[in-house]
Amino acid sequence: MARPGSSPAQAWSAAAKSFHWGVAALILLQFVLGWLAASWRLSPTKLDLFVWHKSVGMLILALVVLRLLNRLATRAPALPPGMPAWERAAAHASHALLYGLMLALPLSGWIVSAAAGVPFRIFWRLPLPAIVAPDEHTAELAAAVHFALGIALVALLVLHIAAALRHHFAKRDDVLTRMLPARTPRT
Repeated sequence: MARPGSSPAQAWSAAAKSFHWGVAALILLQFVLGWLAASWRLSPTKLDLFVWHKSVGMLILALVVLRLLNRLATRAPALPPGMPAWERAAAHASHALLYGLMLALPLSGWIVSAAAGVPFRIFWRLPLPAIVAPDEHTAELAAAVHFALGIALVALLVLHIAAALRHHFAKRDDVLTRMLPARTPRT
């Protein structure tokens, strides 16, 4: 049932919802793994945590690329009618930034590993080629960039969630509900 003031747009496709919530869960896992790996004492467990963190990062990278391909192939639901131009622009810009950060974070982590000269196998199986030559300065710079991008992603995710909640509770439109897993597209 449509909420008062909801747009006539359809909900997101099942594929889009799966990518959205799957990547969201993996990003949450990434922050936990990254924090644990960075704070754990030097031990085999710390090394395993980093393998998990890097592996999940590569999985996120692959899923985001697939998500972008899906996004290019399918039409997004229209934004609610009457949404001010500044809010439409902010929505488009924040989504572009989210995609950019979801691509840049795993790539910067990959650069950190390669520049540190640390060979890596995704989930202990698939070797990941070095994309830069080993270089201590590059590794340090990439690590700083990786950390800063992580902070930026946290800030943008907080804004993204706040905007979705604002649409649901203050504006009373269907921007949030049409991305919920149980929601089926309206025709």
